[in-house]
Amino acid sequence: MLKKRIITSIWFVSLLVIVVWFGGEPGFTALIVAFGILAALEFYRMVAVAKVPPLTYFGLVWASLFILSRNPQLLSTLEPFFNPNLVMPLLLITAVVPPLIWLLSRRRKEEAFASWVWTIAGIFYIGWLLSHTVALMGLEDGRNWVFFVLFVTWFSDTTAFFIGRKLGRHKLAPSISPGKTWEGAIGGIGGAIAVSVLFFTPTPFQLPLTYWQAIPLSIGVSILGQTGDLVESLLKRNMGVKDSGKLMPGHGGALDRLDSLIFAGVLVYYFALLY
Repeated sequence: MLKKRIITSIWFVSLLVIVVWFGGEPGFTALIVAFGILAALEFYRMVAVAKVPPLTYFGLVWASLFILSRNPQLLSTLEPFFNPNLVMPLLLITAVVPPLIWLLSRRRKEEAFASWVWTIAGIFYIGWLLSHTVALMGLEDGRNWVFFVLFVTWFSDTTAFFIGRKLGRHKLAPSISPGKTWEGAIGGIGGAIAVSVLFFTPTPFQLPLTYWQAIPLSIGVSILGQTGDLVESLLKRNMGVKDSGKLMPGHGGALDRLDSLIFAGVLVYYFALLY
């Protein structure tokens, strides 16, 4: 299992690095949409296993639209025909109202609102939160900001995993994820701090950050990334499944691989925007 985990991590990381470096905003957006659809599909399948039938296809489409709506180049093409500022309000309205109307026609009325709630949850949890990573790519130095999210999250996850396996003694959240330990979590923060050096020293990934900005930000990314992992573990426990899917041997599904990035991307986006 460890060998499969390492091999899967290598090809996944390599794919993302190549797309971010050479694909620009269009290529990166397309990749995030593809992974977002896969993650949302896994989400809705888990919900269906729990005997609550969501509006899966509706959720997949709107999760994709939320991700696409944060691409600046795509929004700029709408300006001659449509006010881009109206895109997000319209997406919010159409994500909420049409499925409620549709549920009126469903035969099993007892589960109607539960189905609606889970459909909306998938759209916002995956589509809306993941869209911040696409928006991050559109900022000045966007490519390096995205690399910051990816590298800090990966190194945090990797060091947390290996230090937890080697030194872990004290359970972090035994009722949610019995394998996670405080030692691993602290090791993850240490890994995040170590890799943050790439972003405030002269490297191809350098950002206009000082060490006293990059280090606290990397700590925040590590904490939120590990929190995102726990959130997805809680979801899987509630749904009664071990992994969200089988797409990535050794890791599970697409959602299992994106759970940390979903939260970390939001933090870095708003930091970069305000900074």
